[in-house]
Amino acid sequence: MTFIILENINKSFDGIEVLKDLNIEIKEGNILGILGRSGSGKSTLIHMLRGTPEYRPDSGKVIYNIAICKKCLRVEGPSKVGEQCECGGNYESESADFWNCDRKIFAAIRKRISIMLQRNFALYDEETVIENVMQALPEGDFEENLYEAIDLLEMVHMSHRVTHIARDLSGGEKQRVVLARQIAKNPTLFLADEPTGTLDPQTAEYIHETLIEGVKEKGTTMVITSHWPEVMNLLADEVIWLERGKVVEQGSADKVVNNFLETVPLPQKTGDHVIGEPIIEVKDIKKHYYSIDRGVVKAVNGISLTINKGEIFGIVGLSGSGKTTLSRMLVGLTEPSSGTIDAKLGDEWIDMKKSGPHGRGRILPYIGLLHQEYSLYPHRTVLGNLTDAISLDLPAEFGKMKAIYVLNAVGFDNDYAAQILDKTPDKLSVGEKHRVAIAQVLIKEPNIIILDEPTGTMDPITRVQVTDSILKARDELDQTFIIISHDMDFVLDVCDRTALMRNGELLKEGKPEEIVNELTLDEKKEMLNKE
Repeated sequence: MTFIILENINKSFDGIEVLKDLNIEIKEGNILGILGRSGSGKSTLIHMLRGTPEYRPDSGKVIYNIAICKKCLRVEGPSKVGEQCECGGNYESESADFWNCDRKIFAAIRKRISIMLQRNFALYDEETVIENVMQALPEGDFEENLYEAIDLLEMVHMSHRVTHIARDLSGGEKQRVVLARQIAKNPTLFLADEPTGTLDPQTAEYIHETLIEGVKEKGTTMVITSHWPEVMNLLADEVIWLERGKVVEQGSADKVVNNFLETVPLPQKTGDHVIGEPIIEVKDIKKHYYSIDRGVVKAVNGISLTINKGEIFGIVGLSGSGKTTLSRMLVGLTEPSSGTIDAKLGDEWIDMKKSGPHGRGRILPYIGLLHQEYSLYPHRTVLGNLTDAISLDLPAEFGKMKAIYVLNAVGFDNDYAAQILDKTPDKLSVGEKHRVAIAQVLIKEPNIIILDEPTGTMDPITRVQVTDSILKARDELDQTFIIISHDMDFVLDVCDRTALMRNGELLKEGKPEEIVNELTLDEKKEMLNKE
């Protein structure tokens, strides 16, 4: 039965069209996948279906065909029409124009919708994992709710964290608890906006398994957005391909995904780049600290490596292998326990362990770093984030030209780059924010650039564009890149040499193809998608 109908939907933000003449039908119990690159309008559509106030359509209708109990205002899918409600009333058929209906019906529909948003961990930070899930369950017998909460946490592979405080969880763990909470609400409609876009492959697999078991197999209607074709093939009954707010194609997952993949270009390999002399020397570097629970933790344990000028050097490994700690020591954000780190500025070697203007302070302006948990200035425009907010003193018109140039380098075409300059970050998709954050590093033209998990939120097309921009920047500006990643496919495409870390130690160093042969089965499962 038809559950939701979108009729001639249009939506603009700041004069820029985001959704254009959208006409979609969603069947009850079906999984509709919305496929498209970052900025295609996927998140706007999800928020519009949810009833988020600022996403009210400019024109068109969102129709919910529902079964509603007029006695208690409980809403179900249309197949429940004629059945008896738990309160003793009966479910009646109603076709509700969502954004223009009675506010009580609007609220009743919203109450029956669960939503998972990308990079949004809506939890009670000071409460335990089990308490967070139990609060999402309907009022009832405490013991029954306790066991149901435990079952849900087992489903999302979080039963080993039931007593942990929510604020102490990792991002991937928080996302799994959020999923358990949303399933606990037993929704009529489940909305998932890029639920695994920023997660490592293993955590993403847990989320996908749970969506199949807890949503799809229960017959719950779901709309899921993603820029990853694999997600569409795994979960969706039907797929819509969005591009700049318009439907390019609609049909079976296999057909639409294959046509989408044909538009994904291959990275543009450049000729052999001449690698220069050493620019970073690391010798027997260690970072040990003491934990009450674990005793002495050897986060980095005796690593030595050399990175050459003009090289794209990858540091790979699973979460917890020590690669981010190593990158933080390279730029002086974390003090090593022992060992030496030297970086070359001009003809002089700088001791990176020595603080102050006569030590690493001399070279830090020439090192660009993109943290895994990057952040943009929320109240500044994209142009402000790229110029004023990073103290880049340029004439206004030249600053604008340079901003467009660097946005183009990370995958925005010139017209769209010009359009977003006056937008604040909250008007961008997560993938677009990620690219602006990379542009914020590149615009300063540093000698050395460290990118920590640079592909976390990127669609396949943008990943290729960023790969090309790194290769281009290396060739044209003679920049040196250090890529910290668990995305081995990206490393294979972009890096000249790679170091594999495991348990705080450097296991092997060599060409990316050689490192693949050293990966364990678990590492291949989490780091490599192409095999």
